[in-house]
Amino acid sequence: MYNWIAGWLGAGVVLGQFFIAGAGIYMLLKLLPERSFRWKRLSFLKLRGSSPPERLLRLCGIKREHSAYRQREVLLAGCGITIDPSWYMLFRQLAMIIGMGIGALLLAVFRNDLASIWCQALIALPLLLAGALWIDRTWLHAAHKMRSLQFTKEIYAVSNQLLYFADSSLNIHAKLMRCMPYTKAMRGDMERLLAEWYHDPALALRHFKLRIGTDDGMSFVETIDAIRQHESSQYYELLRIRISDYKEKLELAKDSRKESTSYVLFIIAGIPILYTFQVFIYPWVREGQKLFQSLG
Repeated sequence: MYNWIAGWLGAGVVLGQFFIAGAGIYMLLKLLPERSFRWKRLSFLKLRGSSPPERLLRLCGIKREHSAYRQREVLLAGCGITIDPSWYMLFRQLAMIIGMGIGALLLAVFRNDLASIWCQALIALPLLLAGALWIDRTWLHAAHKMRSLQFTKEIYAVSNQLLYFADSSLNIHAKLMRCMPYTKAMRGDMERLLAEWYHDPALALRHFKLRIGTDDGMSFVETIDAIRQHESSQYYELLRIRISDYKEKLELAKDSRKESTSYVLFIIAGIPILYTFQVFIYPWVREGQKLFQSLG
């Protein structure tokens, strides 16, 4: 039985290696220049501009007007995921069903060997995956918060540079070009904004706002749009007020991170105390209990 379990685990490791290698090759191929589709029937492979069949969504119990769908749509946009949210909901639902089915099947197969640690781990793995997908809003919210904080840092740096160029005769497009070295996470979005600027600045700013998907990004875009339309010192004062707001948010996030770190360090510091009690004090407690039981 154990040899059979080891064989299954080895096959799973090999299969995982194949998946990782395939994902690496796919990411390398994505770096190549993209050509337009020669056969229009293959255009369904592009998930960004397509949606899954409505019949399949109804079969999996996914409703676009449901509040859970709307919440995940907002969270995915905030995480920078530009595919149709229905694809994510469909893959999530199918992965949960498959994970629970595999867990139930393994539980039925190894019902006589549940005392083994290997069997418990093998059964718990797909169930844990299904559980992680069940509470995916927690992970999406955490990723959205991290991305929003990173964008706030870069928006704060870019806003300071724009304020530095307030008395310059350059237009807002040239000023944003000078701010590119201060961006990292949103550099691709900034490059696309500056490239679309020549066609239609208002439309480029609107697309930039949708791609960022954070509150600070929206206020930053509104400030840039106001400076673009008027080029007045009053709007640079508005930018100065926004900079103070960004700084306050960053300081609050820093204090929250310090508080969370202190809690983690307090828990880690308590681990040696527990081991000290288990190794040195607990044997004396057990001996005392045995002594009182013998006297009783």
